Amino acid sequence: MENKIFLRNVAVLVIPIALQNLINAAVSAADVIMLGRVSEYALSGASLGGQVQYIMMLIFFGLTSGASVLIAQYWGKKDMKSIEKVLGIAMRFALVIGTLFTVAAFFFAEQIMYIYSNDAMVVSEGVKYIRIVCFSYIIFAFNMVYLNTMRSIERVVVSTVVYSISLVVNIIVNALLIFGLLGLPKLGVVGAAIGTLVARIIEFVIVLIYDRRFNKVLKFRLSYLFERDKVLLRDFIVFSIPVVINELMWGLGTSTNTGILGNLGASVSAASSVAQTLRQLATVVSFGIASAAAIMIGKVIGENKLKLAKEYGKRFIFLTLAAGVLGGLLILAVRPIVLAVFALEPLTKKYMSMMMFVMSYFVVGQAFNTTIIVGILRAGGDTKFGLFLDVSTMWCCSILIGYLAAFVWKLNVTVVYMILMSDEIIKIPISYMRYRSGKWLRNVTRD
Repeated sequence: MENKIFLRNVAVLVIPIALQNLINAAVSAADVIMLGRVSEYALSGASLGGQVQYIMMLIFFGLTSGASVLIAQYWGKKDMKSIEKVLGIAMRFALVIGTLFTVAAFFFAEQIMYIYSNDAMVVSEGVKYIRIVCFSYIIFAFNMVYLNTMRSIERVVVSTVVYSISLVVNIIVNALLIFGLLGLPKLGVVGAAIGTLVARIIEFVIVLIYDRRFNKVLKFRLSYLFERDKVLLRDFIVFSIPVVINELMWGLGTSTNTGILGNLGASVSAASSVAQTLRQLATVVSFGIASAAAIMIGKVIGENKLKLAKEYGKRFIFLTLAAGVLGGLLILAVRPIVLAVFALEPLTKKYMSMMMFVMSYFVVGQAFNTTIIVGILRAGGDTKFGLFLDVSTMWCCSILIGYLAAFVWKLNVTVVYMILMSDEIIKIPISYMRYRSGKWLRNVTRD
């Protein structure tokens, strides 16, 4: 009976969260598919230009993950006042960061693009994309902090509704403006940027309607932005800053991988864009499991049920391994279909085939590590270990050796790509040993 209750609670969280992840991945997939039919330059430009938002999103994810350490445990104690204060703190940080990214992306778009590619055509397309989509960053900041807070108090359906409507809007506007349907101008990569901006605005409107009319548990108020609580602010910084640095370093690492591959040619960059999109699609369930682990384990730790928290950890590891294997098999199954659909050069398709094969085992390691580091360890406030592990394996191993392999040793693209994707495999035994130690089991709430 207890197992059935556990699985039911997991399903209630994982299904909506997985759908959200699937929808977010589908938005990227829609851009890739549509721009892939325009040109490789448009595809690569938008993909590389999207790295700015990707890095920003990871910072927001770090902020909200750190906040969730506190929110989930205070949710277990039913301390709503502390949750409101943590929401206000996270929102302040996110809005400031969103503003800084908007200014930087608008005024330094060309310089940013040259970090990722030395191809003038790719840079030109990317600049067009960044200078429009950057106006969605502040809206994105508010939406992400609010919806992730709702997720931490087990209100996950609203995110699914918001992102579902956003997906439909994005696809429709993209199709109309990228290809110039219904008499509208054919804008290519500019149309994709406008589609993203419009979708973010629609998300914001829906969030406001939900908050004002339907949210009976935790309504957002502007006063939250100005509340001061030194103790909670200190706790937030202690748990959030390592996660923010972790996510930023991981995001910069992923972005550096993209830059390394981008400088190997437009064909490699385009193939990598498709492979990354497939990775997002293949990991929606395992990422949902990691989020559910953070919520459920954090809540029972807040209730001081530490033995139950460790038991939950075992179950989540089993679930995420199963989800990771299924994700890898999914990539292998769709590989021939993807290769047939995209109108790309033969060399690009060759790279795509190789990258999808590598990604099929990479997603298993990523599923395992994400559930342990982002789900289980963070639920107990063990945020510094994840920072150490991600930085050491990515920057000191896969990126360093991958850079040398690409530009010093001049190895072929397949070897370079395998090295760049090796960090998740290296992390498996280390993350599991940390979980087994039990050092992550801590109740971090205050009376």
